[in-house]
Amino acid sequence: MRMSDLVAQTILEMLDRQNGNAEIQRNELATTLGCVPSQINYVITKRFTPEQGYVVESRRGGGGYIRITRIKTDGKNLLMHVVNSIGESLDKMSAEVILNNLYKQSVIEAQIANILASALSDRALRTAPQEIRDNLRADILKNMLVALLR
Repeated sequence: MRMSDLVAQTILEMLDRQNGNAEIQRNELATTLGCVPSQINYVITKRFTPEQGYVVESRRGGGGYIRITRIKTDGKNLLMHVVNSIGESLDKMSAEVILNNLYKQSVIEAQIANILASALSDRALRTAPQEIRDNLRADILKNMLVALLR
């Protein structure tokens, strides 16, 4: 398992144990996992974003911390939040993270998540020119999520 996956998994487990709220001491977590503190920052900025259903607050200094809160909302509001946050392009990994988050929050079922992931895969988009795949992926995901709202 890659270090970034281990960091993300550890934070997700903390969120699950603490009802969607985790307060992290960056240096302490880095020492526990055997990585550098900047790796913790990287994972948080890439995998715990508002688009993925999280609010991140930080306080610098000796007693500093990073607080991550899982956004609690009903399924339709979360779907609209995701649609509005996607932007004009979306890489494959980000699409998978969004779908995984929607599944974990019981907004979509596993079978729907798998179907959407398949439709957004590089293999499904292979006939589209490389330079427009991420734009196409974003448009497809937005349209499919809006369809789920109906």
